[in-house]
Amino acid sequence: MKEYRKLSIPYLVWTVIFIVIPLILIVLYAFTVGGNPVRTLNFTLSNFAKVNEPTYIRVFIKSLELGVLTTAICLFAGYPLAYIISRFPDEQQDILILVVTIPTWINMLLRTYAWMNLLSDNGIINGLLAKLGLGSLHMMYTDFAVIIGMVCNFMPFMIIPIHTSLQKMDPSLIEAAMDLGASPLQTFRKIILRLSMPGVINGIVMVFLMGISSFVIPKLLGGGQYVLIGNLIESQFITVGDWNFGSAISTILAVIILIAMRLMKKMDLKEADGE
Repeated sequence: MKEYRKLSIPYLVWTVIFIVIPLILIVLYAFTVGGNPVRTLNFTLSNFAKVNEPTYIRVFIKSLELGVLTTAICLFAGYPLAYIISRFPDEQQDILILVVTIPTWINMLLRTYAWMNLLSDNGIINGLLAKLGLGSLHMMYTDFAVIIGMVCNFMPFMIIPIHTSLQKMDPSLIEAAMDLGASPLQTFRKIILRLSMPGVINGIVMVFLMGISSFVIPKLLGGGQYVLIGNLIESQFITVGDWNFGSAISTILAVIILIAMRLMKKMDLKEADGE
């Protein structure tokens, strides 16, 4: 036991330096005003009061809307794909999962620029439509462009957890359900979906959290007119220089994330109890 504790020391030190201390500083900035919060410690709630302004309320609502929509699309498109992959032999599954994860090897910024080239008014898609005589579509700087960018960037984070849960499932359970007279829909609902629920919940949490906190995709594909929570935090720290307000928004986002994780955990426990 002592040896394991010694081995965990570097990890604990890394966690304290790069996770705990930055979080403490963010909270201090959120509840103080001006200057160095460690020196002044002028505690206030004025930073959080700014969030009540209609402009920032709209930013939060828009972020939640796009986050929920992106998560829903990734779930309904990613679950069937994860299930199909899980039905292949193990060797082929490894290859298919590799194909799913290959896009994540490329920097997100480059992938987003690629979508700009595809969706722009003079881009590849409109070029193909023009050759087919269908006319051009205005896709850039719209909700459609932002959602497409988010879905394509975050889809692997939905597929992989679901596939992991489906891969662990005993195929004999499905055979037993069919032998007992269960319909394909009943088998899916009672066996497959229930046993894959941990992966579904993990995928939902990851995609939703990345969706509401993303700032590169809305900034590029939204043309700067789609300000989400991530963009707001970035502007407060880099452009405006109001670290206190930026930290307050970051704290609120962290609370939203914790609430979402808690709700998903409760759903997971209910599924495990068979409720």
